[in-house]
Amino acid sequence: MSSAFLPWLRARLLERFSRYRFASFWANAVLVVSLALLVIMAAYFSAAGIEHESAVLHMTRADWQEEDTNATAFRRLPLAVNSKALPPAWQPVELPLALPVALLSQADGSASAAATRITWLRLSARDLPATPAPLALYGARIKTDGPIGVYVNGRLAYQAQVQGLLWNSTRTPLWVLLGKTPEGAPPDEILLRIEHKRSVQVAVSSLWLGPVEALEVRHRMRQWLQQDLPAMLSAAFMAVGVFALFVWFKRSHETGYLLFFNLATTSFLRGLHFYVSVPVANDWFAWLTVNSLFWLVAVVHFALRQLHGRPLRWLTFGVVAWTVLIGVLTLPGPAILRNTPQVTPLIYIGAALMGVAVALVGGVSAWRRSSEGRLVAVGIGVCVLLGVSDWLLQNNFVSPEGWYLGAYTNAVTFSVFGVLMYRRYVNAIAEVERVNAGLAERLRAREAELELSHQRLREVEKLQTISDERQRLMQDMHDGLGSSLISAIHSVESGGMSDDKVSQLLKSCLDDLKLTIDSMEPLEDDLLLLLATLRYRLGPRLESSGVALRWNVQELPALDWLDPTSALHILRIVQESIANILRHTRASEIRVATAADASGVQVTIEDNGQGFQVEKAMNDAKGRGMQNQQRRAQLVGGRVSWRSGPEGTLFTLWLPLARGERAGRANPGPAVA
Repeated sequence: MSSAFLPWLRARLLERFSRYRFASFWANAVLVVSLALLVIMAAYFSAAGIEHESAVLHMTRADWQEEDTNATAFRRLPLAVNSKALPPAWQPVELPLALPVALLSQADGSASAAATRITWLRLSARDLPATPAPLALYGARIKTDGPIGVYVNGRLAYQAQVQGLLWNSTRTPLWVLLGKTPEGAPPDEILLRIEHKRSVQVAVSSLWLGPVEALEVRHRMRQWLQQDLPAMLSAAFMAVGVFALFVWFKRSHETGYLLFFNLATTSFLRGLHFYVSVPVANDWFAWLTVNSLFWLVAVVHFALRQLHGRPLRWLTFGVVAWTVLIGVLTLPGPAILRNTPQVTPLIYIGAALMGVAVALVGGVSAWRRSSEGRLVAVGIGVCVLLGVSDWLLQNNFVSPEGWYLGAYTNAVTFSVFGVLMYRRYVNAIAEVERVNAGLAERLRAREAELELSHQRLREVEKLQTISDERQRLMQDMHDGLGSSLISAIHSVESGGMSDDKVSQLLKSCLDDLKLTIDSMEPLEDDLLLLLATLRYRLGPRLESSGVALRWNVQELPALDWLDPTSALHILRIVQESIANILRHTRASEIRVATAADASGVQVTIEDNGQGFQVEKAMNDAKGRGMQNQQRRAQLVGGRVSWRSGPEGTLFTLWLPLARGERAGRANPGPAVA
């Protein structure tokens, strides 16, 4: 069993590692770099303060007393206070000091819960070594809801007023610059005046007194880790949330982006008061702070439900109902549940329990369904633990010198959902690459099919062309050469034709055969080349007949429609015209010319013979040569005309530049006698 189990476990681990190593690479890289920066910064700050560490006094003992007032509002701090004038009720205490937890205490029925109380702390600085450097007083935390005053030798050296808003004393370290003392002697006495409501939890950390250069490192370190770094992480979270909102505008069907924006916005607004002054009344501010936790848990629940795909109707109903109920009960108007130190911490416990329920149920639902859902469930659990540590610190269950880890819940949430967004981005790229690869493969296959189909089509076209050409040649030979040979055979057999006529007829048959062969030559749309070929074929016959040929041709535009069939029609038209001249006009000279216009080209054949009557020749039933010329010209989109008289005959063939041109647009006029 064990020998088979170990290879299976190794294979499973390798499979999961290969599946997620790329998706988690950048998240791990960011985590490692962040930790490295924190270590380097801590080492730098520590090294910077070692030089003056021996001149620092760590004050862990003080005298303490409380003074009840009848006022319900905080008062202005006096400029000077003599500790000897205070009641002699001092009691020695150890610092850090955490006064009784208000959550476990009962409200005092004899005094109003809104009445204020002053907590006094008296510290001795006589053990501080003499130093000429400026002094500073540093404390990790003084927790209260009222003004704080620091008196050095009876004079007010520092004050923090409430001014109608909750003072952020929970995350702001105490930092008081005392300046230089005469002859470098330490101050005789430091007095702290802390005013607060009677039911508010008050806590004071141990204090440090010494040169500014020695304590500034501690102060900056805590200030950066407790406020500046969380503020940067929260701002980054909000920036990515705004980006997700704009993505949702384009892809409104993907509600996950909208949920991410709601999560970022709620997290940002909830912690905003830790970094900037928020002009909101205390009651509404407390309502927003408390309820934002429930909103966060609800948003994460809906996001988690999308990941694992299970509706969880009862849990969803409970989360929504509990969130709405707490929001209504804690409204400042009705104030059914008032914002008091006894009530508010219990509401936070309800938020923590709701977060635990969402994490557990969501994690179980996503256990076999979604690795992303498991990651979010773990993130919720971590945030709940961080929130519980803050709750214990806020309610004085732990030392006030601890750290508010809840400031990093935004970082945890941002990291979790950032990893999710990164994985989806990487998976989307991989999917696009896979689809592109599939499309490329399909395209190659399709190209191969098209190439094969094209080859087959070329073969079919080639065979069809050969068949059409064979059919054309057979038709031309049947109509021209065949009919001429049959006529010659009948004439010879009947004895009605002289040898000269038989010879002339056979020469005509030979000319027809030559024309058919010439029409098959590649012409490249060149009409002049076609005419030159005809001149070469008819030259010996004209020379033997004693007829001079004048060749007056000029450059002509190409005719893109000039195929073998059209070429044969043109050759037969010109041949018929020259043959008519040789047979009927007794001409001694033939002049061939070409011309071009905007719509076509024309070929003219002129002789100096005796002429003939055009209309009579056209209507003569015995001769069909002129009708055949007209028919062939119409087949190629051209036209022919004759003008004949005693001085000779002018034959004109007009051909269009494009096959769509009409023959009627030709320049030659109508045929006249």
